[in-house]
Amino acid sequence: MSAVAAEPAVGQIASRYTSSRLIYFSSASDNTHRFIVKLGVDAARLPVYTYEETLLAQEPFVLVLPTYGGENRQGAVPKQVIKFLNVAENRNLIRGVIGAGNTNFGETYCLAGDIVAEKCKVQHLYRFELMGTSVDVDRVHEGLEEFWTRLSQNKTQQ
Repeated sequence: MSAVAAEPAVGQIASRYTSSRLIYFSSASDNTHRFIVKLGVDAARLPVYTYEETLLAQEPFVLVLPTYGGENRQGAVPKQVIKFLNVAENRNLIRGVIGAGNTNFGETYCLAGDIVAEKCKVQHLYRFELMGTSVDVDRVHEGLEEFWTRLSQNKTQQ
């Protein structure tokens, strides 16, 4: 079982390139980060600040992201995710989305996942609240294994 990629040590240059099949954004609140840690899989975190260079995906991946705001579509997708997906190579490698949200926001619960899935023409695979429950962790872990197996089988049949 791999762990979440650690932050680089002081003075160490972080690689912009990632081969992780799970890429995620988590704000400074770290709710999404805590969920990823509970998953216990290799994952790459998008930079917290937009002024930092974004990641460059090298392999197909699933994106995990929270929803911001609660009133409408505008502002729901974090700017760091928009910056990441504005890189054509990243957009071409996305295979699915997992949304995090807060049910207090009603109809806009996990809206960012819906928006990204729609724009990138991929499935919104799962939704979880805040940092997720143990049931969410188990379902996502099993679901991702099944998802990647099914995707590789479809690729070999083509």
